[in-house]
Amino acid sequence: MTKIILALIAGTIFGLGLAISQMVNPNKVLAFLDIAGDWDPSLALVMAGALAVAATGFRWARRHEKPVLGSRFHITLKTALDRPLLAGAALFGVGWGMTGFCPGPAFASMALGNREAIVMVACIYAGFWAAGLLNGKN
Repeated sequence: MTKIILALIAGTIFGLGLAISQMVNPNKVLAFLDIAGDWDPSLALVMAGALAVAATGFRWARRHEKPVLGSRFHITLKTALDRPLLAGAALFGVGWGMTGFCPGPAFASMALGNREAIVMVACIYAGFWAAGLLNGKN
């Protein structure tokens, strides 16, 4: 039960951060991605903050055998760039550029009643299902 409560708190803080930074606003995100047009660099600070937090977390993880509330870390052993990774990255980038949503902000936007975010999340899960079929996991 403690894990669920802490996950809910962490998710709420993450969602609030996305909302405060306007990452849930597709127009703001698309303006950030439009480097050849009317570019809005303000989300670069959000990304820099996210990288700082992630780097700190990965540094902590390297020094510990397991997480505080888990039996092991779930870190990939893959180190090579392969076709599935590059294809997935390309699809992610195209989807982000078309919609102005990446998965975290799309989930947070669903809480705000954003219909486009609901469609985006449904498409994310359809993509998970299709990838499983292509990889023989469904």
